[in-house]
Amino acid sequence: MEEHPDIRIIAVPYDSGTPDLRMGAGPQHLLDNGLCASLRPDGQGASTITIRHEREPPAEVATAFELQDLVSRQVSAAIDQGQLPLVLSGNCNTAAVGSLAGIGPEDLGIVWFDAHGEFNTPETTTTGFVDGMGLAMAVGHCWKEMARGVRGFSPIPEENVVMAWVRAVDVAEQERYDASGVTVVGPNDGRQALADALDDLRSRVGRVYVHLDLDVLDAEKVGMTNEYAIRGGMDAGQLEEALDMVRERFTVAAAGIASYDPSFDTDGRVLRAATAGARILTSPTTPTD
Repeated sequence: MEEHPDIRIIAVPYDSGTPDLRMGAGPQHLLDNGLCASLRPDGQGASTITIRHEREPPAEVATAFELQDLVSRQVSAAIDQGQLPLVLSGNCNTAAVGSLAGIGPEDLGIVWFDAHGEFNTPETTTTGFVDGMGLAMAVGHCWKEMARGVRGFSPIPEENVVMAWVRAVDVAEQERYDASGVTVVGPNDGRQALADALDDLRSRVGRVYVHLDLDVLDAEKVGMTNEYAIRGGMDAGQLEEALDMVRERFTVAAAGIASYDPSFDTDGRVLRAATAGARILTSPTTPTD
């Protein structure tokens, strides 16, 4: 019987530099509602650490990069100790950039589940929301000087990225996607398109960082993940199937779950979907050849 790896859960309870509010409340809500126990029913093999920023005063951009660096250190330490890092964060950029830096770029790709493009830059954004630039940061398109302060960070090549179920993309983001090597799989493309994209990625890398922005879930079929949640996403079963597809093909080097505002999840359906997703991502499944 295959042994379950130990897990280090890294909670980063911030939304735009503010702790414990809006999506920043999501990590603790997941922990308070049984996430650890669901991952390891015997109660063994899962440890939790909560990251808090230290520099004052807090500011969206400065705090984001400080948190990314702190995540990088924790992810790197977990891997050194044979643990699988699972990052719970309010914002996508914190989990993704920090995790990628802590893992290291060798033989690494990204599978990113999200309703939104996350591919803006400071030059294209119309909102100024740093978290809308998370994937653009990960592939080295923006905030390059700030990213140098994140220990271990190296951009991931565009062709080693699959963006899944994205359905809310700005005009400028779409132009940037069209000019990039990122493989985009939309909700109308279907299961086979995702399988083909993952197979293509598997021809280049053996390890992935899996990023799960919970608003990839359908706002009507599952529920509101946050104030930005929209229709047209995955139901809980589709998400589980998609994550299983990833696990069948790759070693998950680390995973991030982000963008959960529990105040919108009035019946707990998003909580249950998130917990099921985390269980799949931290399972001991070995990729097939």
